Amino acid sequence: MSDAHDEHESAIKTPKQLIVAILAGFLVPIIAIVLLVQFVSNDKKVGAGSSALTPEAIAARISPVADQGFTFKDVNAPKTLQSGETVYKTICAACHDAGAAGSPKFGDAGAWGPRLAQGYDKLLANAIAGIRGMPAKGGNPDLDDVEVARAVVHMANAGGAKFKEPEVKAAAPAAAAAEASAK
Repeated sequence: MSDAHDEHESAIKTPKQLIVAILAGFLVPIIAIVLLVQFVSNDKKVGAGSSALTPEAIAARISPVADQGFTFKDVNAPKTLQSGETVYKTICAACHDAGAAGSPKFGDAGAWGPRLAQGYDKLLANAIAGIRGMPAKGGNPDLDDVEVARAVVHMANAGGAKFKEPEVKAAAPAAAAAEASAK
């Protein structure tokens, strides 16, 4: 019979390997225990994607869409007239900054010259009613005629004119409302 099945070999063949194996036998469990204690004793662990359940995130998801980026105006409140510069920046600049559709560029005296020669009244009438590619009131029907006039003066004066800012007349509806409340 053969003695091959009785031969046993160990992975540890030298005393140095024995010392490393004994140290590893002690250190590996100790390190594992320290890491487990660290994991358990730490405060709240938040997993990836868990920020979707915060109260702020939930409130943002269920808030009405109309609340985001819109300002509501009270139609019953008295209208506050915008300055010519404000109207220009919000409405007119879209075309007059680039000279779109043949519009005179802001501050270009050469382009404004022939238009200024027609006079303030003609400029204002064209701005209110629209002309060629320009829609009436620059495409914003909510603008008051005084606001359009202020914007015309602002643009024309930048192009070399010396027009005077239009005066605001007392609002007839406000006077009528005051009379009605007095009766």
